[in-house]
Amino acid sequence: MKPNIGITANNTQEVAQILSKLLADEFVLYAKTRNAHWNVEGPDFMDKHKFFESQYEQLDDFMDQVAERIRKIGHYAPATLKSFLELTHLTEARQQETDAKNFIKDLLGDHENIVIYLRENIDPVASKFKDIGTSDFLTGLLRDHEQMAWFLRAHFA
Repeated sequence: MKPNIGITANNTQEVAQILSKLLADEFVLYAKTRNAHWNVEGPDFMDKHKFFESQYEQLDDFMDQVAERIRKIGHYAPATLKSFLELTHLTEARQQETDAKNFIKDLLGDHENIVIYLRENIDPVASKFKDIGTSDFLTGLLRDHEQMAWFLRAHFA
C-alpha cells in the first residue's frame, strides 16, 4: 500500500532517486572506511584503527536511516553492490599507501562530496518536491557529515 502523506507519487519518486544516490554514496564511503580500518599501518596504527571503526559505525547507522527514509516515502531502497556502483558519485578505493594520512585524505574528500550533494538537494526536496520531512532529514545528515569531515580534517592541522 502506498503512503498517503501529502506528497505526489511523482515527487516521492524524485526524492527516492535523490535518496538512493545518497545511499549508494554512504555505502561506498562505508566500504572505504572499513578498508582504512582493516588496512591502516604505521606507528599510530591502534589510534587510527579505532578512529576508523568509530567512523564506519556512524556510516552504518546513516545507511540504515537513508534506506528507511526511502521506505517511509513508499519506495524500495537499492541494496546490491551493482546498484550502489551505478548510483554513487564517489569512486571506489584506489590502490594507495596504507598510512593513515592517505586514507584520511581520501575519506575527507568523500565526506565533502556528500556534504555538497546534500547542500544541493536540501532546498529542492523541500520546495520543488514538497517533502519537508526528507529535507529536514537531509539537513541533519549534512551536520553529521560536516562533523565527520571536521574530525578527518583535524588530522592535517
